[in-house]
Amino acid sequence: MEQRKYAQWPMEHTTFTLLAALLVFGAMGREQIQYSISEEQKDGAAVGNIAKDLGIDHRTLKERGFRIVSTSGESMFSVNQNDGVLYVNGKIDREEVCERSTPCLINLKIALENPLEIHYVTIEILDINDHAPSFPESEMHLEIGESALPGTRFQLEAARDSDSGSNSVHHYKLSHNDNFRLEVKDRGEDGKIPILILQKPLDREVIRNIKLQLIAVDGGKPAKSGTMEITINVLDINDNVPVFTKDVYSVMLNENAPIGTTVIQVNATDLDEGPNGDIVYSFGKSVNSKARKLFDINTVTGEITVKGLLDYEDKDSYEIDIQASDKGLIPMITDKSVTIKIVDVNDNAPEIEVTSFSNSIPEDSKTGTTVALISVSDLDSGLNGKVTCSLEDNMPFKLIASSQHSTYSLVTTSPLDRETKFQYYITLTAKDLGQPSLSSLKTITVLISDVNDNSPEFSYSPYAFYVMENNVPGKFLFSVSATDKDSSENAILSYHIWRESSEENKYTSFININSGNGEIYALKSFDFETVKTFQFHVLATDSGTPSLSSNVTVNVFILDQNDNVPVILYPVSANGSAEGVEEIPRNVNAGHLVTKVRAYDADIGYNGWLLFSLQEVSDHSLFGLDRYTGQIRTLRSFTETDEAQHKLLILVKDNGNVSLSATATVIVKVVEPKEAFAASDVKNAVKDEEENNVTFYLIITLGSVSLFFVISIIVLIVMQCSKSTDYSSKYLQDTNYDGTLCHSIQYRSGDKRYMLVGPRMSIGSTIVPGSNGNTLVIPDRRRRCSGEVSKLLVHLCISCTKQS
Repeated sequence: MEQRKYAQWPMEHTTFTLLAALLVFGAMGREQIQYSISEEQKDGAAVGNIAKDLGIDHRTLKERGFRIVSTSGESMFSVNQNDGVLYVNGKIDREEVCERSTPCLINLKIALENPLEIHYVTIEILDINDHAPSFPESEMHLEIGESALPGTRFQLEAARDSDSGSNSVHHYKLSHNDNFRLEVKDRGEDGKIPILILQKPLDREVIRNIKLQLIAVDGGKPAKSGTMEITINVLDINDNVPVFTKDVYSVMLNENAPIGTTVIQVNATDLDEGPNGDIVYSFGKSVNSKARKLFDINTVTGEITVKGLLDYEDKDSYEIDIQASDKGLIPMITDKSVTIKIVDVNDNAPEIEVTSFSNSIPEDSKTGTTVALISVSDLDSGLNGKVTCSLEDNMPFKLIASSQHSTYSLVTTSPLDRETKFQYYITLTAKDLGQPSLSSLKTITVLISDVNDNSPEFSYSPYAFYVMENNVPGKFLFSVSATDKDSSENAILSYHIWRESSEENKYTSFININSGNGEIYALKSFDFETVKTFQFHVLATDSGTPSLSSNVTVNVFILDQNDNVPVILYPVSANGSAEGVEEIPRNVNAGHLVTKVRAYDADIGYNGWLLFSLQEVSDHSLFGLDRYTGQIRTLRSFTETDEAQHKLLILVKDNGNVSLSATATVIVKVVEPKEAFAASDVKNAVKDEEENNVTFYLIITLGSVSLFFVISIIVLIVMQCSKSTDYSSKYLQDTNYDGTLCHSIQYRSGDKRYMLVGPRMSIGSTIVPGSNGNTLVIPDRRRRCSGEVSKLLVHLCISCTKQS
């Protein structure tokens, strides 16, 4: 609202206000104060006490609004309203504030109110020597011809110093030299100008470049200086003749040197520069046309090269004039003679000729056997025609020189072995005595023919194979394999079974072998219960003359199949059927042993492990059967209501993959106690005798089987431990064999414990005769073998002891 009010004032009011202000200002006192300070003062440095110098009471400064009102240097100074002192704000650089003005003055306007007063303060910034003289460029290049006359003047760039007065550039200095001096011209405000004056003639061939140093020094204390490097390039004039670097040029050149071969390179220098110093080479005018056809010269490099075919017999030396001229407006020329001597060279290589040669020699050749006759020749004469012949080292051959130096015999130096190396590439080297010598190479191939000196070697020794019983006659069982290091007919093998008339080799009539590939077939079916293992020998014979042979032992182990039905040993009736009658008193208690069913299976392992079970019984609550021992016991006491006779049908079966079984019938009669005691006396005597007989035969049978198996396992392990070769178990991966040689089955019969020991196969596994699965190769474990044998013997001895 006030702004609108003032805006509506009449124009005459504004004019009256301005006139009043002028009258007031005219009445105000105006005083001017001047201070001087040096540049680069610290921030907050005191300049002067304005209030004191103006006679103003400092206690009224703040009330009267003591301040700086306008100036270009307002930001560089400040006043204190408490004491009236003028202070520096920040760092003041005179060269930045006033540049080159002299003197450097800063005007401040100081205002006070009530009454209004304006005072002017002038501050002079005094210079200090804080800048060194500097040239516009740190380097300067001048080009002066060597023909310049003494007294020639060259004006240089002047140095500048931001300081003023005595602190500015005071004088110049020039580094010491013999060709130039320095003159300084003072141009007042423009400063001092340095001038370079030539005082001695220049010679570019003596010195091409002159380096000077111009130093500008100011008048400060201490003085400061600036430097400029001056490089003067002396320009050339053609005042020098080319000069060859050698006084005599002479060279030896071999005949038949290839075209383009460098003969020699001449070199001339010219102290001038530019075209005046560029050299051009050429043949002299006296050089004949024949020499120009044989040689050429590079006009730029001065290189002389072969242009045609040189022949020592045609001419043995050449003398050629060479000219060197520069490219000046008036060329300067120099001549030089080059002598080229042609040298006769060894230009024919030796020749090697094999006059007699045996393409192959037997490997059993004696040391010193001659393989070839070799002759060497060289078309050159003298030392260039003398030839030596040699062959490479590390060969079972050597050269023997004959009375004629050009003939050699190639003979063997050590025994040869075709199986180690069947052929040799012999490189013959013929070398003459020329300088430089020439050589020739010739390679001949010597084949080593085979001699039957290696016997067949079987892949394994001995072999161990496992064959399932009841195999099909005529079907493949397994195979043996041998190799022969010889070649051709000496390596063709035939296999035979070594048949002897001794009792231990009677089983060799059961098998036959394919003489060509070593495959073995069975002529009959094996029965584990008849024969469990047998051994035979295979003979491998090569077709050499005379032939060599080797034999290997083959151990065959027959594996059991479940092909025998359990046989009931008790009860057995008079007519041979498995039936029996047992009488027991009616007053027996629960757990009374009624009888024991005994059975036998000719198989071993799981196939011979028998289990008993009740198939039929008149009263399940009265009788119980032990499935492992075959014992029949009462489960409770008899009552008056129980029948006097009971029929029990016992099933006996083995644990084969396809189990076989037999049944026995037991009739249990329940009698009164008196009748039972009378009958039991007679019956027990007969029963004990039968039981003892049966037990005796069972012990003999199990003991014989176990003893025979123990002997077979011991023999097999000892044979494997005696070998040092680590056989690969390649066949073992294809079967269900679980890695152990035998297993045991324990069961109880009354107070006795029985253990059956036999080859262990995983339940459900099947070994197909004729496959690789029948073959068990036992790895060599010599370090642990003795320990394994000991553990196995202890285990088997314990088993046999328990069975007995």
